Amino acid sequence: MNYFLLDNAASAASAEQNPWATAGMFGFWILIFGAMYFILIRPQRKKQKEEEAMRSSIEIGDDVTTIGGVVGKVIAIREDDDTFVLETGSDKTRIRFKKWAVSSIDTPDKQKKEEKETKEEDTKEKKGIFGKKNK
Repeated sequence: MNYFLLDNAASAASAEQNPWATAGMFGFWILIFGAMYFILIRPQRKKQKEEEAMRSSIEIGDDVTTIGGVVGKVIAIREDDDTFVLETGSDKTRIRFKKWAVSSIDTPDKQKKEEKETKEEDTKEKKGIFGKKNK
């Protein structure tokens, strides 16, 4: 029985010797969760915002591909229920889709415009404190 009392006394003494052990452990976990945020959550949110901006910029006359693989030209947009009408094929079939079903906008002018905007954003992010590019 004395052995168990000595064992508890030894563990209590070791905790008293290093009071920063628990603070270091909490700091380690905070660091892990912070890294997970910057590696997983932040890029996903950025991608979602880009997709939402792309879907909200749909205009009449755009060539669109849906997530189901339907390709066609937008001929009407209804803002009240977030839908658009897509005209496909040579027989001019018209189908109504929700905006969240858009996978990509295939209009060449819009693709060039979006690439130009992303390049401008990248150069703004790479500039240093004094407006010069970082190497």
